[in-house]
Amino acid sequence: MRAKQCGRRERCGRCGTWLVLGLLLFLTARAPAPAREQSALTPTATAVDVSVPGIGRTWPVGTRPTVLRGWEPPATVYGRGHRGVDLAAPAGTPVRAVAAGRVSFAGRVAGKAVVSVELTGTDLRTTYEPVTASVRKGDEVAAGEVVGVVEPTGSHCPTTCVHWGLLRGETYLDPLSLLPPWLLRRGPSRLLPVLGVPVPT
Repeated sequence: MRAKQCGRRERCGRCGTWLVLGLLLFLTARAPAPAREQSALTPTATAVDVSVPGIGRTWPVGTRPTVLRGWEPPATVYGRGHRGVDLAAPAGTPVRAVAAGRVSFAGRVAGKAVVSVELTGTDLRTTYEPVTASVRKGDEVAAGEVVGVVEPTGSHCPTTCVHWGLLRGETYLDPLSLLPPWLLRRGPSRLLPVLGVPVPT
């Protein structure tokens, strides 16, 4: 006996059932596993260091200074890059320790005035230059405590600035990673008017 085929105008319950089942199988099928080559796209430990704790409690200068140039890690130890962050600051601006620590250096390096602070409870140290120190080696400093003032000369910026660095041993890291999200935000939140609610007089 010959099986009956569905015509164009004839509705066939069997065909509809198969279509629905096929669609369900298609929608519930798992996506294929990503190819191994894609693993090269994930950041490596040298590109993103999640071990830097967000212990910063203040910016080195101002409340939210302009970042003139960000951190650009060099491809090699002696390669080109920017081993810190440049923050806009007029000469004479107070420079503060971003976190509690002990001053490990306060003096001149290659003609530039530098202050370095070892951060308490970590293997990290921050550097600030060009900064005329108001602290001495061995001094304990609290987060937000002034360690010096911006010098009028000695910066590599087009205008006066503070070069803020972060190191673990001899490895440079992004100093902005010390700051928690609430310090990195651009400013206070602003409430927008709600439609239909009268403005108080």
